[in-house]
Amino acid sequence: MSTPRNPVVVIPARMASTRLPNKPLADICGEPMIVQVWRRANEAAIGPVLVACAEQEIADAVEAAGGIAVLTDPDLPSGSDRVHQALQTFDPDGKYDAVVNVQGDLPTIDAADIRAVFEPLNDPAVDIATLAAEITRIEERTNPNVVKAVAAFGNGRVARALYFTRATAPYGDGPLYHHIGLYTYRRAALDRFVALPPGELESREKLEQLRALENGMVIAVALVDGVPLGVDTPEDLERARQVLGA
Repeated sequence: MSTPRNPVVVIPARMASTRLPNKPLADICGEPMIVQVWRRANEAAIGPVLVACAEQEIADAVEAAGGIAVLTDPDLPSGSDRVHQALQTFDPDGKYDAVVNVQGDLPTIDAADIRAVFEPLNDPAVDIATLAAEITRIEERTNPNVVKAVAAFGNGRVARALYFTRATAPYGDGPLYHHIGLYTYRRAALDRFVALPPGELESREKLEQLRALENGMVIAVALVDGVPLGVDTPEDLERARQVLGA
């Protein structure tokens, strides 16, 4: 497979959130959070940016800011399915050969991190790329909410993903890596991924990316310097306001 030449960035967003209702429209420095994420994605300058919206309210906010919004079925089971459906609507002819999936709750994401998740697809053997950062807080090593990427980086910054887990892994001395849920898919890999049934390990760990590994797809992990702030709670929202308002 060749290096993708024409990528697109897709941000999946939906209103449902148990800890922070109407999260995509939460105000951060005068703009809805989804618009802040859209701006960070545009700063990466990878390709066009569209928002895959489960609800009309999100689409209205994105379009009011000058962005591209695509409505998707609100009952889709995952962000990956939302990205895929939006891309089929936006680009039915397959003009774009790779898609960068940026989570809609990362309003302070560094544009360099978005660029970093695209780079591993320069290797023709890689189907999907994602990010990780070294864990520096001791309590995160055993926290099941911190997903660990198991990969042998050596002295490099990119390695093949061997596993993802909520457990503390790998065993023994050495660094552990906090998985960051940004992904780049080759277009054909995304088509294949969403057509696969849920995997056995995916169901146990509640980690969608294990479906790809179970089916022999190659995931590469790129190391970045830190974990971006994900907004899941009112406290996270306030931190994001402080960061972007500084």
